Amino acid sequence: MPAELCPPYAPFFGFAGVASAVTLGAAFGTAKAGIAIAGLGTFKPELIMKSLVPVVMAGIIAVYGLVVSVLIAGNLNPSKDYPLAAGFIHLGAGISCGMTGIAAGYAIGLVGDSCVRAYVHEQRIFVSMILILIFAEVLGLYGLIVALLMNTRVTGLVGVCD
Repeated sequence: MPAELCPPYAPFFGFAGVASAVTLGAAFGTAKAGIAIAGLGTFKPELIMKSLVPVVMAGIIAVYGLVVSVLIAGNLNPSKDYPLAAGFIHLGAGISCGMTGIAAGYAIGLVGDSCVRAYVHEQRIFVSMILILIFAEVLGLYGLIVALLMNTRVTGLVGVCD
């Protein structure tokens, strides 16, 4: 095969996909909901444990990014030939997981902040908070599924550079 199919800079795109998948997903959600939990703790400390749900759900977004980045990194070996198409697929997979992680983290943070603040005054809002957080979490799950599907396409490119 021609050498232009496997240029030496191709692994850069794969590693950029790893970085895109693992960064920023849960940071905003954890920070925003954590601030609300800190405020709740000063008024009703007995409600803190149930109010940790948004932070846990934001952490799950980080796990999605970690799974995708480990799978992408498992296919990366810069010492061997690595097709440019594989680099672009890995970049797309990382971006799809990372961007949906940002969207889900943002939604979880805003819902967690608002609902935890309302939870101080009315405990019946807890079930509604959980349902809305589940719908926000699904955004990140969609990105994980798309990234996994994209990552399976790389297996057909193995041996292209031989």
